[in-house]
Amino acid sequence: MTDPVTQNGPQLPAPDGSADPHQWLEEVTGEDALTWVRERNAAAETELDAVADPQDPSGPPLAATLQDQILEILDAKDRIPGVTKRGDFLYNFWTDAEHERGLWRRTTLDSYRTDDPEWDVLLDVDALNEAEGEDWVWHGARLLRPAGLDEGEPYRHALIDLSHGGADADVTREFDLENRRFVPAAEGGFERPEAKGSLSWIDTDTVWVATDFGEGTVTSSGYARQARIWHRGTPLEEAELVHEVAESDMAVFAAHDSTPGWERDWVIEAHAFYDMTVLVVDRSQQPPVLQRVDVPADLEANAHRDLGIFSPRSDWEVGESTYPSGSLVVGDFARFQEGEPELHMLFEPTATTSLADMTITRTTVVLSILEDVVHRLEVHTRDEHGHWVQRDLYPELRGAIGVAAVDADLSDEVWVTVTDFIDPTRLLLGDLSEVAEDGQAGELVRVKSAPARFDAEGLDVSQHFAVSDDGTRIPYFEISRPDRVEAGQLQPTLLYGYGGFEISLTPSYLGGIGKAWLERGGTYVLANIRGGGEYGPRWHQAALKEHRHRAYEDFSSVAKDLLERGVTDRDHLAVRGGSNGGLLTGNMVTQYPELFGAVIIQVPLLDMKRYSHLLAGASWMAEYGDPDTEDWEYLRSFSPYHLLAQDRAEEYPPTFVLTSTRDDRVHPGHARKFTAAMESLSADVRYWENIEGGHGGAATNEQAARMNALLYTFLWATIGADS
Repeated sequence: MTDPVTQNGPQLPAPDGSADPHQWLEEVTGEDALTWVRERNAAAETELDAVADPQDPSGPPLAATLQDQILEILDAKDRIPGVTKRGDFLYNFWTDAEHERGLWRRTTLDSYRTDDPEWDVLLDVDALNEAEGEDWVWHGARLLRPAGLDEGEPYRHALIDLSHGGADADVTREFDLENRRFVPAAEGGFERPEAKGSLSWIDTDTVWVATDFGEGTVTSSGYARQARIWHRGTPLEEAELVHEVAESDMAVFAAHDSTPGWERDWVIEAHAFYDMTVLVVDRSQQPPVLQRVDVPADLEANAHRDLGIFSPRSDWEVGESTYPSGSLVVGDFARFQEGEPELHMLFEPTATTSLADMTITRTTVVLSILEDVVHRLEVHTRDEHGHWVQRDLYPELRGAIGVAAVDADLSDEVWVTVTDFIDPTRLLLGDLSEVAEDGQAGELVRVKSAPARFDAEGLDVSQHFAVSDDGTRIPYFEISRPDRVEAGQLQPTLLYGYGGFEISLTPSYLGGIGKAWLERGGTYVLANIRGGGEYGPRWHQAALKEHRHRAYEDFSSVAKDLLERGVTDRDHLAVRGGSNGGLLTGNMVTQYPELFGAVIIQVPLLDMKRYSHLLAGASWMAEYGDPDTEDWEYLRSFSPYHLLAQDRAEEYPPTFVLTSTRDDRVHPGHARKFTAAMESLSADVRYWENIEGGHGGAATNEQAARMNALLYTFLWATIGADS
């Protein structure tokens, strides 16, 4: 091995990617690599745990105080429990101080609406870990709809996913809700060994399974290639093969829609992100017959009851009609499959609007629309002639608005969540059953309200627009104290961004950020740069592959706008990003070091030469490109690991790199190697790696609190030191 600490001079990868002196750090659990990790963890903790709290210099260190405060928020018992309705019960997964790994539990709607619901605990994951000597992290559950649900038959069968330490790879085990126990394989229970795969119910004795069946059955991205039907009592390896995708594809997915009267089976070939083939499976024939849904590969297609739902990512021509990228189109699904489409466009984007989300209830379609990243709702219903009628829905609501059907098969009730950066979240219940008849939505009823977690007095939320290098307007939100800005007081400012995979960043209650940063006098900024989905597919596609530089130009333009507006200066401005956002902030270190006083890089991509060979990296080539082809010529222009340069080392701002050993999505080698290379330049860098945590960086609230306490301590010690 080559350790930069013991070597003289810079240890940098070759700019053309031909040599990599730190590749040994890709051995995730190698003894030498973990020794390297532990040494840097100890150094970072020694440094940051010694930082005094400027608000209480004689009291506990800042990191200890922040950790306690953040953990109190994460473990708060008066949080709003998120619920999913199945039959007569609302199901919830809950963690707190006494239940670190969590409780799977349920209650009734009437009880849920009280201040102190009575919860029936189905599974205690902490107790399970103690009994089995494991480190399980909850990954979710799927319940089988009973055949006699309308006659009062209760839900009994569940499939539960559990992960070791928070990794993406997980196991699936059948759980009996009546007897509150896992059904052992020896008793005919369904059990899927650890892999990046899934089980989903078809009926009591049958499941779809997509998983690792042995050599040659996973893709180059590490996901399942085969979709099979597995019958109870038969060995997993004998499950009936229904469909297989190429090894070069990303994955295959399979599922059963149990909506009464509209049961369907689906297989989806995921060739890459934004490149899918959707197949409807006829299981009544043997072997099962698959019929393709005849849509472009970048169009998302689905169905609910009779309704086909189509979301094109590029302009879609059907007959003489053209449906633009980012629109939402619906029509009778059976007729569409028969080649006789009668389609209707429910939403058409504009230069300032995009479709953020869609929710289907029994008789309505609810659209959540972003207009310059501000939410509004529409509800669409069919009249007696089958024509679609559109109405505004709950126009009185302000903030980020989320809508979810309570039970899309049985009712028109919806959960409505309203939140904002500094206003605590509210959960409301609405009934849309009267919309089709008299055009009026039922009155929203408050079900839950979360209390404030930080002092927001004096804080203001404002939206601004920066101008990027090519003249594009880039929106961003600023949460600050305007009186201080107007008085010319420079604010320690944290700028956050992502800019990838068509993911939109919208307002949400800041909770721990508010406590650790805003309440103490910091300013927080959220940038809506290209690569995200804030303005639909076009906003995302503008920063794909060879156009990736636009995301970095956008982000740096927001930083420049903050400086020009006098909100802050270079020494008091930091950036933070994770995953693809870690690639973003890595590029801020290497391409725009003059703008920032500190940089946080979390669970990042940083080596764009080897990313496609590490864990799930091959599945992201539709986003970034293939470094083993001529694409490397542009990929190298935004590969932070390869952009590090000896002659710029003194310019690099103080940097904190954080990741997780158990992250099996973005390889921890990215973070390790970049840190080692920066160390070899004697740059100001520190590193911290959680041994558990998965791609989220933390497997428990305590781990999350520790991680965040360290990074906010780093910020206060750098950009907040003299504020």
